[in-house]
Amino acid sequence: MPERRAERHHTGKAGWLRAAVLGANDGILSTASLVLGVAAAHGSRSSLLIAGVAGLVAGAMSMAAGEYVSVHSQADTEQADLKLERKELRTDDKGEHRELAAIYVGRGLEPALAKQVAEQLMAHDALGAHARDELGITETLRARPIQAALASAVSFSVGAAVPLSATAISPQASVIVFVSATSLVCLAGLGALAAQAGGASLVKGAIRVAFWGTLAMAVTAGAGALFGALL
Repeated sequence: MPERRAERHHTGKAGWLRAAVLGANDGILSTASLVLGVAAAHGSRSSLLIAGVAGLVAGAMSMAAGEYVSVHSQADTEQADLKLERKELRTDDKGEHRELAAIYVGRGLEPALAKQVAEQLMAHDALGAHARDELGITETLRARPIQAALASAVSFSVGAAVPLSATAISPQASVIVFVSATSLVCLAGLGALAAQAGGASLVKGAIRVAFWGTLAMAVTAGAGALFGALL
């Protein structure tokens, strides 16, 4: 019998890919928009670079802090649910067997088979079985606040480095065009990459990200030009 190949699914990459793409997108878009807003207000090169660096640092710290708080709240909820589940396993073992068997019946197993599966899984790892099948908590998807915070900060910083580098090397007279073009190309590439990894259309993914990126940068540049004229 030929060896069965493991199937490769797109959903396995959804979590980390979403976080990485969102972080990089935010880094590119927020930093580029900030630089373009200052440039449209006729800021000097030094002011553009200062604004870009400040945006990179502030954005990375904000992403890290927000991700840490959010994921830590999820981790706290998971720990509270697991604590409750441990108590129920100690005080009502038979009821927990019935509860797990009922879950498997709801998924399509015959009652007798569901009971047998529940008994075997709980004999092997009762808490793990309930965490996975009742609470939806698995080791792969467990909340990791520090890891999430670091990943968000790094991905944001990498994205923000794109418009910041473009600002540093472009001629002063064409900084708006150069930063806009560079940022949009990178945003479209990220959109296509995310779409490919998720099994969606590359073109649609690229166009969707590029469209909203263009809108955000145009609005910010317009606001900069308006306030630059008023001040």
